[in-house]
Amino acid sequence: MIEIKKYTLDNGLRIIVHPDKTTPLAAVNVLYNVGAKDESELKTGFAHLFEHLMFGGSKNIPSYDEPLQNVGGDNNAWTSNDMTNYYLTLPASNIETGFWLESDRMLELDFSQDSLDVQKKVVIEEYKQRYLNQPYGDVPLLMRPLMYKTHPYKWPTIGADIKHIEEATLEDVKSFFYKHYAPNNAILSVSGNVDPDEVYELAKKWFGDIPSRDVATRSLPEEPIQTELRSIKVERDVPTDMLQMSFHMCARRDDDYYAMDLLSDVLSNGTSSRLNQHLIKEQKLFTDVHAYISGDVEPGIFTFSGHVSDDVNIDDAEKAIWKEIEMIKEELVSDYELDKVKNKVESTITFSEINFLNKAMNLAQFELLGEAEDANAEVDKYRKVTAQQIQDCCKKVLVESNCSKLHYLSKSKKNS
Repeated sequence: MIEIKKYTLDNGLRIIVHPDKTTPLAAVNVLYNVGAKDESELKTGFAHLFEHLMFGGSKNIPSYDEPLQNVGGDNNAWTSNDMTNYYLTLPASNIETGFWLESDRMLELDFSQDSLDVQKKVVIEEYKQRYLNQPYGDVPLLMRPLMYKTHPYKWPTIGADIKHIEEATLEDVKSFFYKHYAPNNAILSVSGNVDPDEVYELAKKWFGDIPSRDVATRSLPEEPIQTELRSIKVERDVPTDMLQMSFHMCARRDDDYYAMDLLSDVLSNGTSSRLNQHLIKEQKLFTDVHAYISGDVEPGIFTFSGHVSDDVNIDDAEKAIWKEIEMIKEELVSDYELDKVKNKVESTITFSEINFLNKAMNLAQFELLGEAEDANAEVDKYRKVTAQQIQDCCKKVLVESNCSKLHYLSKSKKNS
């Protein structure tokens, strides 16, 4: 059970504190309720761009990293389609430095053309390295618009087109900042060797005077139900064929989420899982194959992905996956298999709670989803999943009319 204390400032900033006296350190985590799904379709990649801009200096502090490093701290951030998360760790005795840094960039960034130009170049280079010049790197650029036709999940966090970042103006980024980066659109979570009431006082001191803002009201288009198989085939200069099959599934807060997560584990979590045993070890159809869920806040995706063995036709590999799906639909997962994956999930959750930084990040995300206290109920929710529920979800989700597939073919294999 994770001990939690919660507060809310007058400007709307939610504060979550978890005292952990087993460490001399502390984590300060600021989660903003803004992700790639909040971007305009004509100006994508801004949430990720801000992940970089937030380290480029703020209104009163020209350098973010230097003061933090001077007190023994470290920091990083990540962006998803749903949220943007900034975190730092430092000795608990120096925690006020973290509040000073985070509050100043929540107040206002150093909106200079020089800073914007530098970070645009960084993001453009990242786009080229990760999505264009890396084998299989363009898979998200191919699959997302295939899977989503109206919902803004149809572009990855890097953006739908790098031109959107290249053409971003100072006014564009200022507008995005003031629409989304605000105390009333953020969650501050602190974990480590801290006193909750002292954290609250520090939060009031450093964040209390930041005005709440007119945060953009989120009104996302609902993705229509997919009614027929979608497919795409490309040839690239890659070493081997790759197959990806993705299916629309429920949202993170739905009860079926836990059944779908366990289904993915039954199929591919560990060397004894079904796909590893049947498709890699026994039939040697794939060199690697995985089943996983996206975990999105909105209705997300269940995906099969694998690299096909050199002497195997990709159509045969796909048929084998469909056969594994049919086996789940025809026969309930055994008690042994279900207990095995439940135990793995429980151990993963338990071990993640040992790390004070993980707890700070997790509590902020659970607060965004509903209540931070829900973190303490996760294991029970997985434990309650039945084999029948898994089979029912499989029958509902893993059907051909709900599938978007990619045959990513190797040019060298074709010509060999």
